[in-house]
Amino acid sequence: MDINDSFVMQGRRARLVETIKGKGIKDERVLNAIGNIKRHLFVLKGLEYSAYEDRALSISASQTISQPYTVAFQTELLELKSTDKVLEIGTGSGYQAAVLAEIGVDVYTVERIEELHISATELLKELGYKVNTFYSDGFIGLDNYAPFDKIIITAAIPEIPDSLLSQLKIGGIMVAPEGIAGQGQVMRRIIRVSETDFERQNHGLFTFVPMLKGKN
Repeated sequence: MDINDSFVMQGRRARLVETIKGKGIKDERVLNAIGNIKRHLFVLKGLEYSAYEDRALSISASQTISQPYTVAFQTELLELKSTDKVLEIGTGSGYQAAVLAEIGVDVYTVERIEELHISATELLKELGYKVNTFYSDGFIGLDNYAPFDKIIITAAIPEIPDSLLSQLKIGGIMVAPEGIAGQGQVMRRIIRVSETDFERQNHGLFTFVPMLKGKN
């Protein structure tokens, strides 16, 4: 894969940053990450020139790479710190993991589709991002590596399972699109305030592909 960057792509990426900034994204670290990452390498061949449009695009295994604004919005809600250990559920193309790694946090990401796990792992490594990738069921999470300061779910989840909530540190933040796929999801921001208590906030409606159980 040619990972070189052209002036054309750099210009498209700069315009994308201005677009999502205009939609309300304020965290400069998030904006810089979007501006630095070569999103055209994370999409299917033939879609490279659409990579810097603010919309979701198809990737392998009948999945999608999320709209850049959605990626930025979820990332901003996490309120990341440089010392954070972050769990991502749903590696997909690897783009969201790259955004997290670009910001400088310790990234653990889980993917249930082997084809995507392999391709994302290879691409992230080739681009120089240090990301811990796992081929596993996202509903299970990574209990052996818990607790996490932050958890981000990048697929529509009907109800957030206790198995994932239990892997969040007290004081930690989870961001997840909760709701039935096909009907729109509410972006939840969940703060763990004690061993048993969680504060839940709603941050608008979004549309994601469904989160499925098991490995494929």
